[in-house]
Amino acid sequence: MSLRVVVVDDQTLVRTGFRLVLDETDDIEVVGEAADGARALQVVALTRPDVVLMDVRMPGLDGIETTRRIRSGAHPAKVIILTTFDLDEYVLAGLRAGASGFLLKDALAADLVSAVRVVAAGEAVVAPSVTRRLIAHYLGNTPVRPAADQRLAVLTERERQVLALVAQGLSNAEIATSLVLSESTVKTHISRVLAKLDLRDRVQAVILGYECGLAGNHSSR
Repeated sequence: MSLRVVVVDDQTLVRTGFRLVLDETDDIEVVGEAADGARALQVVALTRPDVVLMDVRMPGLDGIETTRRIRSGAHPAKVIILTTFDLDEYVLAGLRAGASGFLLKDALAADLVSAVRVVAAGEAVVAPSVTRRLIAHYLGNTPVRPAADQRLAVLTERERQVLALVAQGLSNAEIATSLVLSESTVKTHISRVLAKLDLRDRVQAVILGYECGLAGNHSSR
């Protein structure tokens, strides 16, 4: 069964380009397009896609509010934020609204296809280098919030270590190597961290890690 995708962008050329790339695959089908948020909500309700590629800067209902409504709706499709710049304040807002990651509009075709597949499988598209820069840029100088830090009290020391490495943008394999654990054990720790802290996915874990100061001075890693 093909993955169903809706492309939302106010530029026809962008929508057409993404459609051409995705329709070349055997397992992905573009089932709808929209040029603004209001229309996107209609198309998503009608087509029930697995993944929505969402531009954030659109006239009328912007991509952030549209993402929030899709994610809280009856059929919450996964959302990938589309952006022209990797340091874009709208991206972080989109992630907070429930998006599973973000993608630069000039990404390689293979990266676009991979992002759709990864997000559809329930993972997050958090390219470490870009994500670390983005979140460090907007949260790096923010004082640690006591309320956020208190949330971590429910974690074991090992779970804190894992969350800190997630916040630094490390993959499961890299975390496993750093802590001398198996990847399956790392996955278990991450699942427990998400459950204990009531986090939706890895993206929220990264943001919380920065807010709590767990990323330390490793944002340039």
